[in-house]
Amino acid sequence: MTTTKRSRLSNELVEMADAQRRLGIMDQATHEKITARHLGTAALPTAEPITAQQVREVRENARLSQAALARYLNMTAGYVSQLERGATQAKGPALALLNIIRRKGIAALS
Repeated sequence: MTTTKRSRLSNELVEMADAQRRLGIMDQATHEKITARHLGTAALPTAEPITAQQVREVRENARLSQAALARYLNMTAGYVSQLERGATQAKGPALALLNIIRRKGIAALS
């Protein structure tokens, strides 16, 4: 993997965004979008691991059956069942989507 040096313009944009965030002019979500765009994938937040109980809480808070949640995740109902029992751990896109649903609700995927 090659790394490239950030341009002077990118450095200035990130510095300005940091200052606006500190002053309360810019909200956290906008700041993260700007820094992720200009700093690359290293600045992107990683998906937090999610426990079996948290998967069940996410599903119940969204008022979904296992089959309905599976459709949102583009997975099988059996996979959702395994996640809720702790037989398997969510990874990749499923983990990312579960974290989105946990933070923003099921409406974020609609």
